[in-house]
Amino acid sequence: MGGFFAVASKEDCVFDLFFGTDYHSHLGTRRAGMAVYDKKNGFNRAIHNIENSPFRTKFEKDVNEMHGRLGIGCISDYEPQPLIVRSHHGTFAITTVGKINNTDKIVEDIFKDGNTHFLEMSGGDINATELVAALINRKENLVEGIQYAQSLIDGSMSIILLTSKGIYAARDRMGRTPVAIGKKDGAYCACFESFAYLNLGYEPVRELGPGEIVVLNPESVVTLAKPGSKMKICTFLWVYYGYPSSSYEGISVERMRYNCGALLSKRDDVKPDIVAGVPDSGVAHAIGYANASGIPYSRPFIKYTPTWPRSFMPTMQSKRNLIAKMKLIPVHDLIKDRKLLLIDDSIVRGTQLGETTEFLYRSGAKEVHIRPACPPIMFGCKYLNFSRSTSEMDLISRRIIAAKEGDNVSDDVLNEYTNPDSDRYAFMNEEIRKQLNFTSLRFHRLDDLIESVGLDRDSLCTYCWDGKE
Repeated sequence: MGGFFAVASKEDCVFDLFFGTDYHSHLGTRRAGMAVYDKKNGFNRAIHNIENSPFRTKFEKDVNEMHGRLGIGCISDYEPQPLIVRSHHGTFAITTVGKINNTDKIVEDIFKDGNTHFLEMSGGDINATELVAALINRKENLVEGIQYAQSLIDGSMSIILLTSKGIYAARDRMGRTPVAIGKKDGAYCACFESFAYLNLGYEPVRELGPGEIVVLNPESVVTLAKPGSKMKICTFLWVYYGYPSSSYEGISVERMRYNCGALLSKRDDVKPDIVAGVPDSGVAHAIGYANASGIPYSRPFIKYTPTWPRSFMPTMQSKRNLIAKMKLIPVHDLIKDRKLLLIDDSIVRGTQLGETTEFLYRSGAKEVHIRPACPPIMFGCKYLNFSRSTSEMDLISRRIIAAKEGDNVSDDVLNEYTNPDSDRYAFMNEEIRKQLNFTSLRFHRLDDLIESVGLDRDSLCTYCWDGKE
């Protein structure tokens, strides 16, 4: 995944840039960077690895040395950025959020047209942001270049671009990720998470529409390319990735999660002693369930965060599973001899939730009923880097389907497994329950999930659950 914060100010912007970028730390685990422009000193940039230290710690020295009235910052889950590029457009800094599925084809075409090289990252991949910059540079102006890059990319790409005169902000063509604009006296900002500017004194202006391109300066935000009419914003942002105090398209993340839990409770028939949420992303869903059902909300285990602030550190899956397990501290008085209903944001591989369930049984729980806040994940995301999984067979749902149906499953059969009223869906649900040793399992239905958000279904991307683009 990844996030960004950009500032155009009449005064030095580095304070706002530093804290605005830091407010996106929940969106990435590996790299972070800031780039600023100052008339006297030109462009300045800092990039650090944040796998083992938080953003603020790594950038404390830089924030005291960087100066400028224009700046962009990012949290990145993979590639180092922002990049500073010199081209026929002049010098600019660029950061991106998205995913490119056709990198090899784009690179091949660029080489044929005379581009000499790309710098490989340590894993041998080409930096996606560098590739976007190369595409932008193939056109006569930045707006045409941004649109050209977005048109060629199979996937999704939002772009923030810093020049000496202003900051270009471009939401991806289908609006799968957000770009929010804020304003205060003498400054405008653009960011992924809308809450990021509130404590810095900014007020909401609006969100960009799908494919919209604007340029920010300290006095104004000017639309350079109008938004498209069709949007497919990622629904999983509300379910999991979005910070609770954020909102997208005017829909609060926290409120959506309460709605989600309430609708889960309306379809349920179990009578647990308490309702709990897997910290942290399942908590609001569980509160919504408890409020709607009248079953007490409780915290039968606590996540220890002072030294392990992120559930998805480090990057190795085996280590992530171990640390996730180590972080949960039981409250035995709330577990022993109790029937627990536990809500998590989703089930992906199933490993962590299975271990959490075993941990609750060992702590004395009589029953553990699991209620994921979204449907079974059936397809790897084509549009955003939610996970670095290389195969859909990492998904527990697809492993169960493959064991039942074989490796080559038709679309018609997969569609049956996504239908919560079908026999195949019931079989998959029961197999997941047995493998992970839950007392009972009921996923949130997709129609209820869409109702939880409150937007028209045609405006939401649900690809990871139903395979529909």
